[in-house]
Order: sequence, then structure tokens, then C-alpha cells
Amino acid sequence: MVESIAIQSVPFMSKKLPARSSDLPLLEKLWSEPVERYTLANGLTVLLKRDASAPVASVQVWVKTGSIHEGDNLGAGLSHYLEHMLFKGTERRAGREISATVQAHGGYINAYTTFDRTVYYIDLPSEHTGVAVDLLADAVLRSTLPAEEVTKEKEVILREIDMCLDDPDQRLGQALFETAFRTHPYRQPIIGHRDVFAATTRDDLVAYYRARYVPNNLVLVITGDFDPAATRAAIAEHFGKAPRLRLAPVLVPDETAQLARRDQHLFEDVQVSRAGLGWQIPGLTHPDAPALDMLAMVLGHGDSSVLWQTIREKNRLVHSIDAMAWSPGTSGLFYVSYLADPDKRLAAEQAILRELARVAEKGISTKALAKAVRQAVTAEVNMRKTMSGQASRLGASEVVVGDINYNRTYFQRLFALTPAILRRVMQTYLVPQNLTVVSSNPKDSAAPMVKSVGQENASLDFEEIRLPNGARLLLQPNHQLPNLHLRLAFAGGPMFEPAGRRGLTTLLSTLLSKDTARRSAEAVALAIEAVGGHFSDFAGNNSFGLAAEVLPGDTDLALELMADAVLRPSFKPARLEIERESSLAALKESLDDVVTVGRKKLREKFFGAHPFAVESGGDEAGLTAMKVADLRALHRSLVVAGNAVLAVAGDFDAKKLVPKLKAFLAKLPKGSAPKVQAGLTVVAGDFSETQPRQQAIVFQAFPGPGLLAPDYEVSEVADELFSGMSSHLFERVREEKSLAYFVRSSRIVGLETGMFYFYAGTSPQRYEEVIAELNLEVARVQQGGVTAEELQRCQTRLKAGKRMGMQTNSARAMQAGLNAIYRLPVNDWRTYDARIDKVTLVDIQAFAQKYFQLTQRVQVVVKP
Repeated sequence: MVESIAIQSVPFMSKKLPARSSDLPLLEKLWSEPVERYTLANGLTVLLKRDASAPVASVQVWVKTGSIHEGDNLGAGLSHYLEHMLFKGTERRAGREISATVQAHGGYINAYTTFDRTVYYIDLPSEHTGVAVDLLADAVLRSTLPAEEVTKEKEVILREIDMCLDDPDQRLGQALFETAFRTHPYRQPIIGHRDVFAATTRDDLVAYYRARYVPNNLVLVITGDFDPAATRAAIAEHFGKAPRLRLAPVLVPDETAQLARRDQHLFEDVQVSRAGLGWQIPGLTHPDAPALDMLAMVLGHGDSSVLWQTIREKNRLVHSIDAMAWSPGTSGLFYVSYLADPDKRLAAEQAILRELARVAEKGISTKALAKAVRQAVTAEVNMRKTMSGQASRLGASEVVVGDINYNRTYFQRLFALTPAILRRVMQTYLVPQNLTVVSSNPKDSAAPMVKSVGQENASLDFEEIRLPNGARLLLQPNHQLPNLHLRLAFAGGPMFEPAGRRGLTTLLSTLLSKDTARRSAEAVALAIEAVGGHFSDFAGNNSFGLAAEVLPGDTDLALELMADAVLRPSFKPARLEIERESSLAALKESLDDVVTVGRKKLREKFFGAHPFAVESGGDEAGLTAMKVADLRALHRSLVVAGNAVLAVAGDFDAKKLVPKLKAFLAKLPKGSAPKVQAGLTVVAGDFSETQPRQQAIVFQAFPGPGLLAPDYEVSEVADELFSGMSSHLFERVREEKSLAYFVRSSRIVGLETGMFYFYAGTSPQRYEEVIAELNLEVARVQQGGVTAEELQRCQTRLKAGKRMGMQTNSARAMQAGLNAIYRLPVNDWRTYDARIDKVTLVDIQAFAQKYFQLTQRVQVVVKP
């Protein structure tokens, strides 16, 4: 029954799509928010947007240069190389001083490189905006590119390139771009070809830096609760004094017209087939760009999309499928990607092409187009949830398009779309002669290839209401943004699952979001996607549940879908088989990632008979053994009033909504979650795992405290101590010795117990050196070697991270809901800073001595 919800059987006449009356005012309000744009005398462009809704700021420098601008060095990855080098030292600062200063002020610093731009950004408490301006100006305009650091960082990037070569998704993406583009520099990897990059010199890097990193090629974007006058003064002081310099144009050749289908099929060490179909399309500023975006939405965005329903649900040929229109500059790709069993890959390709031909002939329904437009409206709203998101939107409009008001033009074109226009662009661009097909397949599946045919400060506190049946309701009104998030959480996870049924909670949460007694999975997806909303499940080590996010006018629909899901699930056997297959395919896919393979092995060895030995997604044996009866039994046990917390955050009228929420929760069956407990006995040992990869991954695991332990906050500080670019471990292993591309710590946490582990990616020849360095770092902390400066950095970073992590309604609802489920204070954010500040150097030393004992260490090395 998936035939024609989004497709009608006859072509449509050119009837204009009516915009929802409530959508345009929402967008007009957002577009009317003032943005100050001015240009310094040296040519640098400045964009300032003040937003007092949260006391944070995002400061971003957009350099109008990327991998396609590297000229004679095309394919060397100089743009990405520079991105790594700009925090290594300036005329005023030593390299480590930059990241240390950011973290000392509670900030987060990072950068990224694309084909056409390189972006450096700092997110931090807004009172320190001037610090970020100073640091970024210093790094971007006055870096010294020390020779020693250039050499060290080359080794780090070579490890990063090896990681990309180990990643089948990265390999498939490169295959697509080098096949679809023959003349455009998009065919070159952003990070560079390994051999070409290895041959670059410091002189190459310095010449590129001096040619492209000039004020008249920069855009500075700042959003947040900053002081405008002080910020303008800081910009003039730190950016304005640099002189305008010569900026030679870089010729970027247009892609020549494709005249026939192109194929590239890889056969390699993977478990499942990944494949994609791409067609060349024009760039973002082309009048057809909005129509192509909406076509991608209709065809492959969400569970109610045409291809999902036909190829996955009806034909059962793929485990996942989606579509996107990628159009960054003057040319781009319309791309359909899917994951399939190797023996179904070709059949899936043929079915996709048949379905696209059918849609091109029959047309797109007005209803399907309206759904896609609504999703675009919602995305426009969601981009503004954080200061960083707002800055990114402004930067892209200025740098990529050249007009900060382009969003308004885009939506004017979008609201003028008709089904006939979508049909026209489909018949224009998605044609056989423009098609490129790529795939990545297991080696043993190789076979002859056959060609197919006015803002307010909102309170962060949640009000808690406990219903007579034990259910809890958490409320946080916030009218800052027309957005509403509902999150229903239950205690659950491996601890509540029968032995031999690992992954049952995750599969239960997935099926809750699908078929109900009132709606099919398709109807659920169609209903929520038609209003541009999201309805999804979540599951982890200690909890599971459902989440819905909509515009305020669609609250009743979100609540109705959530109520149907938990009160009237159908648990259809056919649906169980579909999602079981998808989960098993995801397990196979995860085995293509060497870090994931190692982490699975580490959990198995560390936790032993404890339920946490298997990830919350389950294992093959457990998923294969599951029956509908198992799902119903777990549902009866856990989906009860005494185990339920509903957290609601966003734009709502409490007087109107609370009675509806109470009525829903009152219908939950009475009862509480069963009491569960599992002891943990760690058997120390050193283990190795052989994988056909180019890198080695080292893991070291120790027992750690649970969420309810009195020293849990100490573990938070310890985890931060060993992580981040300014940590002693990172500086020693990566910066000084160039032993690893990444090195850090992490945790797997239950309520009563947990695992604290270190991991690093290195070369097979040097993993023993990495192990020695990890041992030295543990000994340093056990002997009291942590400095007061290190501790303060960690505390500042954690407190700032908590603040920045509470910007969105979804994040706040998730945090409050899980706190309630875990028997923690709902509004524990109020005391978080004090608890973190209470951690002392003595606490850190005692923590390391207590937990990091060799007699309890489990070590796993994954190597070729």
C-alpha cells in the first residue's frame, strides 16, 4: 500500500503552490532580524548579528579559498594543510597558547575546509567575544608556519589520509566525484592525494598562505549576545590594521557537458554494498536550484518519501536510501545513495531508475510538494537554534552566493514552485546521458557489470508535575523561536533485556515509531513530514523513547503520533523483519570502520558477562532471535506510567497544552520499571584484533564510576583532561611525537558502573610507542603531575560546554528528561558549575589511583 501517496497517475497542470499562511510570517520575522554588514578599508567584509537569547557568541572567519583554488598545486590539499597549521604559532603567540587561551575562556575552537572555503571559528561565552576576535585575526593574518610544526603536521595529515582510505564511505565519495567531474577541480579530494600531499614543501604552503590569506579575501561573521561597540573596536584593532594586498584571480574551469553514462565500481574489504546514482546539475544561484532541492526532498527525504516507500518498504531491495541536491557553486550533483545486500545492489539500481522514470512521466503531487516546502521552512527555522548555526547561514550566503539576503530570494522562488516545474527539472537534469553510477562492494561479489536503464531571556528551568499514576511531566516554555520539542523517555537498555536478546530495547524504540493501530509506518512518516516536523526514536545504554519536533501550530499532531506510538503499537511481524534486516545491515556496515570494530572488541573483553558487553544496538545473535512476543513483553514491562517522563520545551501555551499532555500520560498503564542490577568483574588482559586496514587503533580500558556515583563529576573532569587539542596527552602524542592522528579518552556509563577508556589511531609500526605514552600519562596523573592550569582549563571548558549544550529546545528536553529517568535533579544545570569547580587536584590524583590500576586494565590493539 505504498503506491501513490506522493505521486498521482496523471500529469499536473501548472497550478501555483499555496504557501501556508503561517509560514511566511514566521520566515519574514526571521529575515527581518537586523544584520550589520560593512567593509573595512583593507577590503575585509564584516557581518554582525546580535542575538541576546543566550549568553554565547560565535566568531567565524571565512576565507574565500578552498581546494579548488590551489592552482598549480591542485590535488595537494594545501587549503586543508593550512587549516591544520594556523593554530601552530603566530607572530605574537606560541601554537599551544591559542587553544589554551580559548579553553581558558570556556570556548571551543575548530576549523574546516571545503572545496571553496576554509572556515575558522570560536564559540564561547559572549563576554569574551573580543578574545575570539583577537585570536582569529592573529591566526589568520599573522601565522608563522614554523618549519618544525609543518613537518610534524604533515605526519598527522598522512594519518588522516590513511583514515579516509580506510573508510568505505570516503572511498565511494571520491569515486563519485572523480567519475562525475572530468575537468572541474571537484574531482580532486579536499584533503589531497597522498603522494601529491607528501611531496609538498613548506615553501609551497607559505606561498599559498601569502597569496590567499589577505584581508580582501576574508569575511568575518559574529553572532550572539556581544557588545556591538566593543566588538567593532576589536575588529578595527585586530583586523583593520592589516593592509590590503594583491589578490590574483584563480581560474576554476567549468565542467564540460556529460554525454553518456559513467560507471565506477569498487570491490574491496567491505561487508555490504554502498551505491550511488548522480546527475550533474547547476549551482546554487541557478533559478532551478530550489526546484531540485524540493525534488530531492520528495524523492528521498524521510520515511514517507517516494524512493523509501517503493524501494525499501515495498520492494525490500535496500536497507536505507535517500536523495540530495548538492549545488555549492557553479555546478553540482543530484545524488541518490543507498545501502543494500551485495546480491540486490544491481536490482536496486534498476528499480530506482524505473521509479524515477515513472515519476518523471506521471508527475509530483501538490501534497508531496507542499510537504517538501514545509520541511524547507522548518530547516530554515532550525538553522537559527544556535549562534554557530546563525553565523554559518550568514557566512554561506555571503561567501558562496554573494548576497546575505539570498534566503529570501530562495524562498520566493520556492513558494512559486508547482508540480509542473518539478516535473520539468526532473526531465531536464535526471536523464540517462547525465548519469554517473558508483558502488563499493565485497570482493567476493565481483561480477560482470550490466548497465541499467525583539527577544526575551527565557528561563532554563523545567517545572515538574507528577501525575497520580506516577508519570512525570516537565515543562519549559520558551517563545524565543517558533519551535516545539516533545521528548518521552523511559528507563531501559541492555540491563532490562533478556540474555540472548541484546538490542531488544533499540528495536522496540524503532518499532514504536512505525506502525500503530491507527496508522501505518508510511502514514506516520507522511503525516509528520508533511508539516516539516520530525518524529524519531532513541535508545542507549540506560534509556529509550520517542521525540517529536514541530512548529507550534502542529503540536496536536505531534502529541497524537506520540500517544499512538506508545499506547497502540502494532508490532507487525513484517515490520519486525524489515527493521531486523536493517539493524543487521547496520551491524555489518559498522564492521567496515576499524575504530568501531576495536570498540566492540573492547566492550566484549571488558564487560564480559555484564549486559554492557554488547552495544545497545545489539548483536547478530540477539537480533536474529527476537520475536514479536519479546517486543510485546518488553513494552508491557517498561512502557508504564511510573517509568515515563515527558519533557516539553519550546513555544507553547501552557494553559492549552498541559491538559492535553496530562490526558495522554494518564492513559499509560500503571506500574514501575523492574529493579535491575548486574555486577561487573573485570578480567585484565591484553588482546589484539587483526583487520585489513592501513592504520592501527590502540584501546586501554579501566573501570569507571556510574552516573550516580559520588565521584562522577571527577570522571567528567578526567575525561576532559585527557581530551582536546590542548591536553597534555594530545600535545605529547600528536604534537610533539607525531605518533597518532587522534588520541583521547571516552566513557561508557551506566547508573552504577562504567568503563573509562583511552584510544588512539596510529601507524602499525608505532602502536607500541603509543601504548608507552598512554602508560606514562596515567602514571603522571597518579603521581600528582596535573597542574592547576590544566585543571582550570578542564573546568572552564566543561562549564562552557554545558552552557552551549543547552541552546536548543531538543537538547534541554533531552537533558531534563534523562535526569528525571536517572533519579538526578531535573534542573541539575543550576549546580553543575559548582560541582565541577569543587573537583580538586587531589581528587584527580585519587581518581587515577583508584580506577587506573594495571590489575584491572583491558587493552585491545587492532592492527593489520
